[in-house]
Amino acid sequence: MVVTLQLRQIDLQPGQYLTLREISWAEFEAILTEIGEHRAARIAYYQGVLEIRMPLPEHEINKELIGDMVKLLLDELELDWEPYGSTTFKRAEMLAGIEPDTCFYIQNARQMIGKRRLNLSIDPPPDLAIEIDVTSKTQLSAYVALGVPELWCYANGKLKVFLLRAGEYVSVETSPIFGKLPIIEAIEQFLQLSQTEGASAARRAFRQWVREALPSLNYLENQ
Repeated sequence: MVVTLQLRQIDLQPGQYLTLREISWAEFEAILTEIGEHRAARIAYYQGVLEIRMPLPEHEINKELIGDMVKLLLDELELDWEPYGSTTFKRAEMLAGIEPDTCFYIQNARQMIGKRRLNLSIDPPPDLAIEIDVTSKTQLSAYVALGVPELWCYANGKLKVFLLRAGEYVSVETSPIFGKLPIIEAIEQFLQLSQTEGASAARRAFRQWVREALPSLNYLENQ
């Protein structure tokens, strides 16, 4: 006997995830429609494997803080950016779909202004995507298939920066978007600060650090 369940019958608790296999693209699209856009769960789909994750509160706090620090960096560097949050990015021809914890268009920001519907067969993928906690093989495969050039993964107090090179992600020491700024160490430091002093204090301290670091970097680059 085959038992068929609808997604609304499945109750995922924070920190849990569900893996469904042998899911066709049409079924994936139908599932996206069923679960809707206004939800806490995040999805990742690659070649028939669908993961649905329910984040923990700690996950959401870190996501917001890292996103805020990226925005502060971009503004202090006077770089244009467009935020696309946890938008669903998908390409049928690649059998891939992903919802980042948060993401940004930076190099391609100008052409994304005002866009409210995306078609990755035409539009570029986000320039920077950020994932909190464990990034599974399905998630990474989807990011590779969609061609996201830079991926940040934060887990267990550590931030890792990956660049897409020759079809795979390679760990690097800093983000090329932010030049020589030691952003990995800084973000780890101020996330740690937020646990004792609070999010607002950590954001203010991070902004001050950026403003103090930029002039010295400019001086060194001009030597």
